[in-house]
Amino acid sequence: METYVVTEITSSGVGLAYFNRPEAYNALNTAVIRQLVAALADFDADPQVRAVVLTGNEKVFAAGADIQEMSSLTPMQLFAEARFALWDRIATTQKPLIAAVSGFALGGGCEVAMMCDMIVASESAKFGQPEITLGIIPGAGGTQRLTRTVGKALAMEIILANRWLNAEEALAHGLVNRVVPVSNYLEEAIALAEKIASFSPVAVQLAKQSITAAWQTPLTEGLRFERHNFYLAFASEDQTEGMAAFLAKRTPHWQGK
Repeated sequence: METYVVTEITSSGVGLAYFNRPEAYNALNTAVIRQLVAALADFDADPQVRAVVLTGNEKVFAAGADIQEMSSLTPMQLFAEARFALWDRIATTQKPLIAAVSGFALGGGCEVAMMCDMIVASESAKFGQPEITLGIIPGAGGTQRLTRTVGKALAMEIILANRWLNAEEALAHGLVNRVVPVSNYLEEAIALAEKIASFSPVAVQLAKQSITAAWQTPLTEGLRFERHNFYLAFASEDQTEGMAAFLAKRTPHWQGK
């Protein structure tokens, strides 16, 4: 079986996942997504991993879904297979997930990047949803996540008129966290992941859940979810250690419990 997603774990507790289908511009067929989901599940289950970075290569993050695989599908096949249910699992990754994007992040590639919690972009990054040129629309959350991120008017232009955003435009509209030179975009993403990994794993995951709830739910429900997780944090050993370390003016030793 081809290895389409390569993984490694750094000594600082960062899990790295690389799309590895360069001959097809990292086109996202079912095998790629299945391997990515499995890799993310492994990272979630590994206590050594505290944050994750997903990337492609300098020229392309992922240029979209695999059109050859999709071209002959029927509506009933799409329905029966629940085609994007597998993709949805990317967004349920428990640990912080950072996309390191250089080059093209188009169609499904843009959708996967938006499923991540943060995006570090190189100066060459380009984001778009060109499905309209194929007579279809985004199907893995593009119409929803893009609209929530950049607003209705710009999302309409990107999806209906096939407008692509360069890295600086993506930064200006809140799609990415920062833009850095191509030469160190991956290092910058890893550094961000390492900073997150230096904090309490319990608090980090509770905070991620609460922010996600804020993005996906009405304010009253989001506040209720945040309150629940705030109380839950006080049941952790990390909370006891963190506050004791603060009062003792020493560095905390996080246990992730």
